[in-house]
Amino acid sequence: MSKTTINTLHQCKQNKQKFAVVTAYDATFSHLASSAGIEVLLVGDSLGMVLQGEDSTVPVTIEHMCYHTQAVKQGNQGALIMADLPFMAYSTPEQALDNAALLMQSGAQMVKLEGGAWLVETVAMLSERGIPVCSHLGLTPQYVHKFGGYKVQGRDDATAKQMIADAKAMEAAGADVLLLECVPSDLAKELTQSVSIPVIGIGAGSDTDGQVLVCYDMLGMNPGHIPKFVKNYMVEGRTIQQAFEVYGEEVKSGAFPAPEHEFKA
Repeated sequence: MSKTTINTLHQCKQNKQKFAVVTAYDATFSHLASSAGIEVLLVGDSLGMVLQGEDSTVPVTIEHMCYHTQAVKQGNQGALIMADLPFMAYSTPEQALDNAALLMQSGAQMVKLEGGAWLVETVAMLSERGIPVCSHLGLTPQYVHKFGGYKVQGRDDATAKQMIADAKAMEAAGADVLLLECVPSDLAKELTQSVSIPVIGIGAGSDTDGQVLVCYDMLGMNPGHIPKFVKNYMVEGRTIQQAFEVYGEEVKSGAFPAPEHEFKA
């Protein structure tokens, strides 16, 4: 597999070629997913829930994220590694810079942070100093207590317009990629068309440039609630690597996500 870079993702958007993203938290899953042709591995703070058994991502620390990023780097076979800045690890631009540097030194090639226009100064500072950024909009799990639960975002005109404005502000500040979680498909399509940088979706319909799923969800290994946007690829006697391969193929062909995986306004 050829090495995926930020330029690869931008070329995918320009050429209208979709790309696949999955979470990975260790060297084994990193090796299997990247060997299967998955372009981006997300070391998500979702590890707090799927690995640590927490009820949210809030307890995850920067030390946890660095440990798992190092492990993912060891198994990676050419995918781009994106790692989350966890809760309260970027409350100021200076704090964000220090913690992003730790993630990059651990093996990340891009950091992801949750939030809109209030992060403009932070994104600009990171970008100016050579740290690629993915801006996460929509349902931002670190805000679960503020939202009062895991709810679809952007269903009314005001919040939809604000999300588009936030996306444009993030792009202008230097963000390299956007991630949309749990937003209506029509809004995701409009937002994807309104920016020139790649947009990754999860529960955001089929019109984003890329798709991401939590690896445990798509492998049928989640014992709890299964989100609407999840498809189980661990069927028909497939190996884990084959499941990753089929997922990647369906993302690229547009077969996933299907209408039953989408949210409406």
